[in-house]
Amino acid sequence: MVDINTRQTFAFLVALLATLSALFIGEVLGQTPCTLCWYQRIAMFPLAPVLAVALWIDDPRGRLYALPLAATGLVIAAWHSGLYVGWIPEPVLPCTANGPSCTDRAGQSILGLPIPFLSLAAFAAITLFLLPKGRSA
Repeated sequence: MVDINTRQTFAFLVALLATLSALFIGEVLGQTPCTLCWYQRIAMFPLAPVLAVALWIDDPRGRLYALPLAATGLVIAAWHSGLYVGWIPEPVLPCTANGPSCTDRAGQSILGLPIPFLSLAAFAAITLFLLPKGRSA
């Protein structure tokens, strides 16, 4: 079984990659994030430094600090993905009329991959890495 330090390292690497990717999409490619993307960024951006500090000081409890952020981001990303594919009806759409759409196929994809799905995958991976390992008999 993989130890908690290795799992925290994997969670940190996913969080770092997701953070740098979000910054690249916004700052280099110039895509303005929708409302739900901003909420996901609020959950994702602190994960990299929180997990980095936990790894730096060799704190196995770092997952306890990061898991609430990852779980919150996972719920928001799942909601965003549901809106994107149409499982959640449009009247509950949180995006404003003057901002980018949360469901725009062209504006919500990068290299043909839907950004909400990428976010969902990142938060799911981080959450799984941070969950306590199961007990073996």
